[in-house]
Amino acid sequence: MTVNERTHRCIWRLPTVKERTGLGRSTIYDLMKAERFPKGRRIAGSNITGWDSLEVEAWIAKQLGEVA
Repeated sequence: MTVNERTHRCIWRLPTVKERTGLGRSTIYDLMKAERFPKGRRIAGSNITGWDSLEVEAWIAKQLGEVA
């Protein structure tokens, strides 16, 4: 992953979050409930949930020991 990809902020939907983290839906929501994973947010006040790509990338880096 290039530096440019890491700094580009976008909204990721669940399939992308699952693909990037390697986690399943239930695990993601369990970790969110335990406050150990970035919270999903309602998009435009609808029933659609999305995650901030930079928050998820930071979580991944922390899991890999790349961030203190």
